[in-house]
Amino acid sequence: MKRSLAGLATALVAGLVLTACGGGGGDPLSGGSGGSADPAGPIRIGSAAFPENTLLAQIYGQALQAKGVQVEVLPPIASREAYFPGLRDGSLDLVPEYTGVLLQYLNKDAAQKSPDEVYTALQGVVPQGLTVLDKSSAENKDAVVVTRETADRLQARTIGDLAPHCGELVFGGPPEFQTRPDGIPGIQATYGCTFKEYRSLDVGGPLTVAALRDGTVQAADLFTTSSTIKANGFVALEDPENNFAAQNVVPLISTAKATDQVKEVLNGISAKLSTQALLDLNAQLDGPDKPNPDIVAKEWLITNGLI
Repeated sequence: MKRSLAGLATALVAGLVLTACGGGGGDPLSGGSGGSADPAGPIRIGSAAFPENTLLAQIYGQALQAKGVQVEVLPPIASREAYFPGLRDGSLDLVPEYTGVLLQYLNKDAAQKSPDEVYTALQGVVPQGLTVLDKSSAENKDAVVVTRETADRLQARTIGDLAPHCGELVFGGPPEFQTRPDGIPGIQATYGCTFKEYRSLDVGGPLTVAALRDGTVQAADLFTTSSTIKANGFVALEDPENNFAAQNVVPLISTAKATDQVKEVLNGISAKLSTQALLDLNAQLDGPDKPNPDIVAKEWLITNGLI
């Protein structure tokens, strides 16, 4: 898949600064001088540019640091298309991932849908030098979301119900959703739904929410764990044909950095993390006080006895 100019710009900006657990110099996408090139060096943790993934990176980083592991938590690095090359070249060591979309990124023809089938298939296609650890029960799937008014007007409960009307609707989402196998191409192939226009916005963030709310777009890609769906009275349409595969949270890490201690810490997080926990954590991030992800992460780790 081609990286969008917006995603590339975000990645380059993100590479200039290090924050949170550790700090330090270097470009996370520079390729050659960072991360796994030195197995004894700090674990460099990246994330995608949306709040939940940034929070998960903080959870990983703080839990590892509490056990004496040296880490550097980097600023968000756009989308998978931007940060995955950093994992391949060793300038990143660890990211919180989602099984289904990662599998389809690595194998665009992947047909597995259930959590266990997806996880097993993913283990077989992860590139040499990278490892997926235990998957959590926590799942955050993409969803086609509309306003309540649109759902009622079109009598749409499922994506299939929307299909006869897609030619009248503008769809909004991140640039990469337009080309990902389970994005617009998958929706077209699975449901025969071809939207009137695609508008590139952000990754399930305020631009997408605002555009859906004010009618700039009439359907959008949002995450099922986003508190904005309930807060705005939006409707996440059901996906009976399983266009969107299971998307369980899983640590993707450089094999060289996956020591027994690191595995124990990260697998312990996966054992505690649930879908309801993601919903609660996202609600905190979206709350009126807008707390920093590192604060929310620390509270969750303490509450769950992980630090």
